[in-house]
Amino acid sequence: MPHTPGTPHIPGRTSSPDKAADSAAAPVVKCLVWDLDGTLWPGTLLEDGEAELPEEIRRTVVELDARGILQSVASRNDHEHAWGWLEKLGIAQYFVLPKIGWGRKSDSILALAEELQFAANTIAFIDDQPVERAEVAYVLPEVRCYEASEATTLTRRPEFSPATVTVDSANRRAMYQAGFRREDARTQHRGSDEEFLKSLEMELTIQHATDEEISRVEELTLRTSQMNATGVHYSDTRLRALLADPRHDVLVTTLADRFGRHGAVGVLLLERLERRWHLKLLATSCRVVSFGTGSTILRWLIDAAAAAGVHLTADFRATERNRIMEVTYRFAGFTDLSCQDCGARSGDATAARCLHLLPTPQEPSPTMRVVAPRLGGGAER
Repeated sequence: MPHTPGTPHIPGRTSSPDKAADSAAAPVVKCLVWDLDGTLWPGTLLEDGEAELPEEIRRTVVELDARGILQSVASRNDHEHAWGWLEKLGIAQYFVLPKIGWGRKSDSILALAEELQFAANTIAFIDDQPVERAEVAYVLPEVRCYEASEATTLTRRPEFSPATVTVDSANRRAMYQAGFRREDARTQHRGSDEEFLKSLEMELTIQHATDEEISRVEELTLRTSQMNATGVHYSDTRLRALLADPRHDVLVTTLADRFGRHGAVGVLLLERLERRWHLKLLATSCRVVSFGTGSTILRWLIDAAAAAGVHLTADFRATERNRIMEVTYRFAGFTDLSCQDCGARSGDATAARCLHLLPTPQEPSPTMRVVAPRLGGGAER
């Protein structure tokens, strides 16, 4: 909606004729920030001394959480008092990184975006006070703002309705909360990085994707850019075709440690030819780069190829963002050399290059346990 220069525009008005179009074009909301007084609960906590939670608001909070949308708080209140009431009402666990104090709400939302590493246009804010919405909209114009009266309609809006809800989506809040505890432990750790990684007691599970996991695999190929070896997106249809092909393995990797689950963090698309295995795609989540997950996956694959007596090749296509993946391949021993024995050809820099490796047995990862299938059949090891 056009607005007068110098006057902060307040997005989120149901009366705006452009709102539906704007919502459809904007990305799905990744985090909704709630005001408390007059929004999450009626009345003002400091004046009333207590709070009640309308059942329809509780249902909205629970449903957004189930869809994988994080929720937080930006409220002008005494932190201890307000948080105590959120605990009494049984909903404190749904809110990550709450900002309860007396500062500007735009500052709270900006700090939250930085801590979560979310773009401003993936954050929404709901508040009953026009001046608070105006302040946030003026400082952070990409943040979508909503009146408190719209709270119970949010779950019907496209921007709060992800196209698919995966297993990881439904557990997203728990994974982020585990991540905060993990980061606190890293900050407090005194010792080497390797000692800290060992202390996490990590377990990396590699398994063949199931029909139910295909949506998460597709999401990984679409959203992962820094740790995607080719930058190629594999659609649901294409992935299911590979899943049905006995020559291909569609593998998904998950990571867990003593703090909780990271969820699905990687995908491998492997074609098993007679004399070589060809890795068409390796993509891992940027969230786990610091744990060495990509290198551990490659170490396992190299060891499996050595045991099978085949060469290993891998597609790599340089993009603006995946330099770190190329370094991971190089450190693992992949080169651009062609190989007459297995028929691998190096390709050229303008297309996907076919990297080559003659596998040798690998030592187990010093920092994480790997649970994986025996490729081509057999029991897990």
